[in-house]
Amino acid sequence: MELNTTKATGQGLCPTPFLQEDLFPSVGGFVDGRFCSSLLGPSCCLPCPQADWLYPDNFATITKSADWINVVGIVCSMFLIVSFAILPIHKTHRHYLSVCLAIATVVMQLGFIIPLGANPNQCFNAITPNDMNTSKPCALSGAFLIAGGWCGVMWVFLRAVALHLQICWQVVIGKAFMWGALATGWGIPAIGLTFSLVFSGVSFRFGETCHINHRHSLATLWIPLLVFAGVTVIIQFATFGYCIKVYVASLADDSNTTSSSGLPSYNNSARETISPRQAYRRVRRVIELQWRGIAIVILIIADVIFFAVVFVFMDDIEVDVIKSPTKSIDWIECLIKTNGDKIACLPFAKSLVVNEATVMSVLVLLSLNGIWCLFLLGRFSMFVGWWEMVRGTVKPYKTEFISADVGQFKDPGTYEMLGHERDNVKTPEPLISQPITPLSPVAKSGRETPDYFGREARYNSPSRSFSSPKPPQGHSWDSTTSHAQPLYYEGMNPLAINKI
Repeated sequence: MELNTTKATGQGLCPTPFLQEDLFPSVGGFVDGRFCSSLLGPSCCLPCPQADWLYPDNFATITKSADWINVVGIVCSMFLIVSFAILPIHKTHRHYLSVCLAIATVVMQLGFIIPLGANPNQCFNAITPNDMNTSKPCALSGAFLIAGGWCGVMWVFLRAVALHLQICWQVVIGKAFMWGALATGWGIPAIGLTFSLVFSGVSFRFGETCHINHRHSLATLWIPLLVFAGVTVIIQFATFGYCIKVYVASLADDSNTTSSSGLPSYNNSARETISPRQAYRRVRRVIELQWRGIAIVILIIADVIFFAVVFVFMDDIEVDVIKSPTKSIDWIECLIKTNGDKIACLPFAKSLVVNEATVMSVLVLLSLNGIWCLFLLGRFSMFVGWWEMVRGTVKPYKTEFISADVGQFKDPGTYEMLGHERDNVKTPEPLISQPITPLSPVAKSGRETPDYFGREARYNSPSRSFSSPKPPQGHSWDSTTSHAQPLYYEGMNPLAINKI
């Protein structure tokens, strides 16, 4: 476009390096994203992209470096997802909460990777940035970034809820929770993405990845996102508080029932009968099995909260500069005096933007989520499984991996959500032969997460038991089929002594 190359035409009555807004169309691109001021007489705008004037020259290089970190992260996440889908369950310890969290991480990383391949033009014209209506890479990258943020928050929220229910309330996480989690974990992000794109939209604000615009962004994205993140933090700390309470109670426990089985003796309630030390052993076992899930919840929630706070603060600074243009007068005068030497004027621009280190910290932390997922949700047995598959000793997994199939796997202890301690067992014992204790799950039909807390110990009466008023089970004896005399004969008096 000629406006981008002919400086005199775009400059008009404005001093260098500013361009006169009246010389450019008022439609096309994200017009509200222009950085304009009327302090110089006519409305003069900063050339696009604005971030190049507010940050050092290496800022674009650093943002692109963060995008390349996402390439490494998506490779890690895809390895995790493919391993979940193909390898046997005792190699991956997969669970639908882990699978969906890995997919959510991939969705977010696509928001940073798409610009690497598309190499989009950030500007619609010399003063106007592109938005989702004028740039397809912008629309895709912004949509994936918002959807990935929503999905990541929702799935760590569901992991925190599941862990809280199991540890604090001893609830069996079964089919109902699974279908509810799938509907919530994907449905709410879809609704949130729709509202964000319709009422706010995305545009190029800094770097080659599009971010949500300031208009209505608090109501459509940041506040709901922070609400779910805050609830997740509260639930997680409540779970930690319960674990500390159980641990402290176990230290003061001097009861002589500690080594007993802890079976419920009244009203089928294990919680009312187990000792504090038994409760501590139960909680410690779940924590040992779930420390990876707890760590990934804390990391992703911290990243999302940091990301939201930084962008909300960035929007507030932008609105404040627009409402009070005099706050940028020192920086504008510096650019005019130096004929557009941005390096000399960077000290005056620091008060107008979020500092470079904070922005880069946000981008790098978001880029590392895929690597954290592989480190915390992956296991060394996955690499062993792939090596065995290459050698032909392990066959690919062909059954649905979202949840457990008890009829096929036999051993509920192999599911990742509650883990197991028998990675090298070749032939698992049938469920019917396993002793039923408060720390071993009762076999259930269908796809359910096993309960490691013990709901109720069952007593199966032996088939030949005479403890209840019922006749022994067996075949009746018919004297007519043999040569033996009958036990009773005609005229026999059962109260007298009779002879046969």
